[in-house]
Amino acid sequence: MKKIVLIGDSIRMGYDKYVSEALADVAEVYYPAENCRFAQYTLRSFHDWKEKGAWPADIDLVHWNVGLWDVPEIYGDPPLSSIEHYKDMITRIDRRIRLLYPSAKVVFATTTSVVDEMFVGKRFQRRNSVIEEFNAAAREALVGTGTIINDLYAHSCKCPMEYRSDETHYNTPEGAAFMGGKVLSVICEELGIAATDVNVENFKLEDYSLDNIGY
Repeated sequence: MKKIVLIGDSIRMGYDKYVSEALADVAEVYYPAENCRFAQYTLRSFHDWKEKGAWPADIDLVHWNVGLWDVPEIYGDPPLSSIEHYKDMITRIDRRIRLLYPSAKVVFATTTSVVDEMFVGKRFQRRNSVIEEFNAAAREALVGTGTIINDLYAHSCKCPMEYRSDETHYNTPEGAAFMGGKVLSVICEELGIAATDVNVENFKLEDYSLDNIGY
């Protein structure tokens, strides 16, 4: 059995169970029971999640993302994380993953898109133009590291509106299959394994509470 770690914000929380079920015959899939939030929070907490979850040392692949908690603009302020800080965190998280799992393949997923027009007039803003800037910074930070890029942003831009649960998330069975399918395609290619079909009609997302998922 292959061993896989999924790290990420509420987007990951929308597809983690789907990925786990699809790989049940060929892999053990581990992920935190919480939102991984800001890039800095991920850097601070990664080793704690590993230890508290008793994740094994021989992980084959780590698939990770951060960004949605770094890009918000509140009351017209700049993004919560400066792009320079974000880029530094990406570098350090990638390095931390390799320290904890030196034999693992590492996959970074770009931050997913939002529905810009649904944020109009709100004090809390996420904008695709900002997300694209942060994704470009992350790609630049990871040049030469060997980290594989999973372009979830481009994939999410093709997501049918009815698969979305709000302006940011994909927390519907169809959304889980759409996003999880892209994650699975990269994982399966890199590890030489095959996923099984998940019955979307009967699929239920991981039972996270609203407080746990966050925004």
